[in-house]
Amino acid sequence: MPAKGARTTGGAAKNAPTQSDTSRIQSTQAKSGNDTGKGSFPSRIQSAAAKAANAPKGTPKSTK
Repeated sequence: MPAKGARTTGGAAKNAPTQSDTSRIQSTQAKSGNDTGKGSFPSRIQSAAAKAANAPKGTPKSTK
């Protein structure tokens, strides 16, 4: 069990971000004057959304 007040990090998201989510995140970061270039959080979230959108739906069943 983590210590009181400790924050755990590194957990995977349960739902993949949508293109709408990434647009909103990039917009708010840019308006705040934060970096939105390669390697930034908005860039990484956009990449994750693109991978999720292009991923096949469901997993293939084994034919054993």
